[in-house]
Amino acid sequence: MKNTFNKKNISEGRSLKIIKKPLMTEKSTNLNQFNQYCFVVSRDSNSHEIKQAVEKIFKVKVTKVNTTILPSKLKTFKGQQGYKQSFKKAIITLAEGNTIDSSLEIKWH
Repeated sequence: MKNTFNKKNISEGRSLKIIKKPLMTEKSTNLNQFNQYCFVVSRDSNSHEIKQAVEKIFKVKVTKVNTTILPSKLKTFKGQQGYKQSFKKAIITLAEGNTIDSSLEIKWH
């Protein structure tokens, strides 16, 4: 079966729209020891575009991209029920010797 991914190179602006923010949870922090990093990405992007965006922004070599769409969750706050927004998460595996400094992305206000 042929690969049906779009093989075009993406622009710098598109790559900044694909990678929204790093996902900093306890589970994603534990993945860093295996050279894996988590990002929240746009819903309309595919794995090939995510790979190109990470390589272009962080100047690293990506070997594998796994994506999943996390569904919305029902939450209660002060007696009011509502839903958390669903989002798409990408787990990026980097080649040996490449790293991303996650602390650069966090800005405290």
